[in-house]
Amino acid sequence: MKILSIHADFIEFEAKKKAFKGAEEGIKEGLQRVNECLVIFTAFEKTDEQNISLIIQKYTQEIKNIAQQVNAQNIVLYPYAHLSSNLGNPQMAEQMMKDAEKSLAAKFKVTRAPFGWYKAFDIKCKGHPLSELSRELTADSTIQDGKKAGNKEGRDAKLETTVSKPVQEESLSLDQIKNLLKQVSRSRLDTSNLKPNDHRIIGKELDLWSFHDVAPGMVFWHAKGLLIKNLLIQYWREVHQRNNYLEISTPQIMDKKLWQISGHWDKYKENNFVTKYEQRDFLVKPMNCPGGMLVYKSSSKSYKDLPLRVGELGVVHRQELSGVLSGLFRVIQFTQDDAHLFCTEDQVEAEIEGIINIINEMFATFNLQFDHVELSTRPEKRIGAEEIWDLSEAALEAVLKKKKMPYKINAGDGAFYGPKIDFHLKDSLGRTWQCSTIQMDMSMPERFEAEYIDRDGKVKRPIMLHRVVYGAIERFIGILTEHLNGKFPLWLSPVQLKVVTITDAQIPFAKGVVERLKTAGFRVELDDRTETMGKKVREAQLQKVNYILTIGEKEMKNKTLAVRDREGKTTFDVPVDTFIKRVQDEVKDRVLG
Repeated sequence: MKILSIHADFIEFEAKKKAFKGAEEGIKEGLQRVNECLVIFTAFEKTDEQNISLIIQKYTQEIKNIAQQVNAQNIVLYPYAHLSSNLGNPQMAEQMMKDAEKSLAAKFKVTRAPFGWYKAFDIKCKGHPLSELSRELTADSTIQDGKKAGNKEGRDAKLETTVSKPVQEESLSLDQIKNLLKQVSRSRLDTSNLKPNDHRIIGKELDLWSFHDVAPGMVFWHAKGLLIKNLLIQYWREVHQRNNYLEISTPQIMDKKLWQISGHWDKYKENNFVTKYEQRDFLVKPMNCPGGMLVYKSSSKSYKDLPLRVGELGVVHRQELSGVLSGLFRVIQFTQDDAHLFCTEDQVEAEIEGIINIINEMFATFNLQFDHVELSTRPEKRIGAEEIWDLSEAALEAVLKKKKMPYKINAGDGAFYGPKIDFHLKDSLGRTWQCSTIQMDMSMPERFEAEYIDRDGKVKRPIMLHRVVYGAIERFIGILTEHLNGKFPLWLSPVQLKVVTITDAQIPFAKGVVERLKTAGFRVELDDRTETMGKKVREAQLQKVNYILTIGEKEMKNKTLAVRDREGKTTFDVPVDTFIKRVQDEVKDRVLG
């Protein structure tokens, strides 16, 4: 059985039509809404049929465990076949859901979505660290994360590697190698349920990225896609260097002890990758902050060193069930544009304002507007003194008011370690995305005993701010790709210019133009094939090139260009130097187009 739990502000769903003949009868019609709930998306698998009673017991116990952690009273059981490609018998699955509903009803208010129906649903995830959890339940192990059951000490199954004596393996035959090669080379994209502007389709058409089963939830960046990613990182670095941020990099795999101090080992171990080295447990880092704390503690600090702004473009890994992975939007490996700011109490508001300025500046570059901003306040279960919570919430709210930013308060939805501001963007398709966040942290400085010497000579704890702008860079690229429908601005476009010749006679002049453009720093391709102009232009348009530069007999004679933009407008007799200056300014100013 595979489950995906979402702790949500609400879920709305409505049964539309039967998915198969034996679908559940007598269902409730119309739109149903459940507020403040824990939604359990569930896929019943063939292997569950071997011991249904045990599976139901483990299913309900796991729901109880998660509900207790997130303090949920409303449970929604939601059949969701998309989590698995190995679905079990529908009648048995339906009965299992009903039995689980009955079992849970003694402690919770339970809503069960109809089984065997196509349903439309809308859900708003709360966004805290435990709000999205994926699990695999089996008849012989409580929870699996990609490894067979029966691992030592009764721990949850994990991806584990150990350094041991080499095991002698038989060499594979040529046929076996060829068969394996066929398996790992598969990269099919099922486009039947995808919209034309889906970033997975655009990525394939523009040769930006691909996904393969050998690395579920991890992106294979092609040259053009990696160029986009690197340019976004370069822009991020420019903005942050200008705002006096330092950039660090911390190790990918770190000892269990570090994660026990930070609290991540006990709370989130089952969603992370564990490995071993010399009989020591290590975690492949799911977040950057604990490593950053060690960097802070590596030298003594005084009030003169604060505020200290430290950024890290760290690659992190978090386990997800394969059924919930979705291109760039939901991945296992991603790059987080983290920054951690250490400051004194009287510097907090200025630092929050500085972060908001960066967020505003960067998203304006992409013409992404805020749909809404949320201030999440202290939850029922929290750490830290009340006066620190008072200070933190007041500081966040004061800056929002000073910036005259409309916001709404999510009472009780802050992290256990501090309040936060979430920024929800709206793209060109009317969809909203939560990317940027600012979080106060009262836990890390205490756990790691972070200190500085104040002007009065006393040892004090710094105030710590976590923040991201892009969030996960991979996810942001997916959002941006669909927001722009693959029509990246000139500064971000993998192929900025396409030079097209009408006949072979213009090829020598065209090659000279290409060299001048490359020397000027542009990404340019030459199409000198013996094809019709219509075909060449059509293909360049499909590649979403920013400018098509046509060279015919007249252009060669006058040393000029015919410049066609994306809208199809053509300007004739453009001197090469004039064009170069124009597009250099467009790149320099990061014109969206």
